[in-house]
Amino acid sequence: MSMTNINIRTDSELKAEAQSVLSDLGLDMTTAINVFLNQVVYRQAIPFEIAKPVIKYAKLGGWEGKIAMSADFNEPADEFAGMVHFPAAVILDGSEI
Repeated sequence: MSMTNINIRTDSELKAEAQSVLSDLGLDMTTAINVFLNQVVYRQAIPFEIAKPVIKYAKLGGWEGKIAMSADFNEPADEFAGMVHFPAAVILDGSEI
């Protein structure tokens, strides 16, 4: 099999990050690109889905713009102090704990 060269242009940061990931996987850039090209030929398609990401939104029932992060995750955010009410636990016989 004769060999040929492929020259591509890409962002330098992307290249460095990809090389780091590939190195962790025990691959170099040439091997990874050859794996990709072999899969293109084998599948007769791009070997992964190319799609625009779907952005999902959630309605927060009136809490829009009111969500804050507590400085200490073990304590409630000051903005919500007194707003959250947790009822007493009820045992199956109806008595409260």
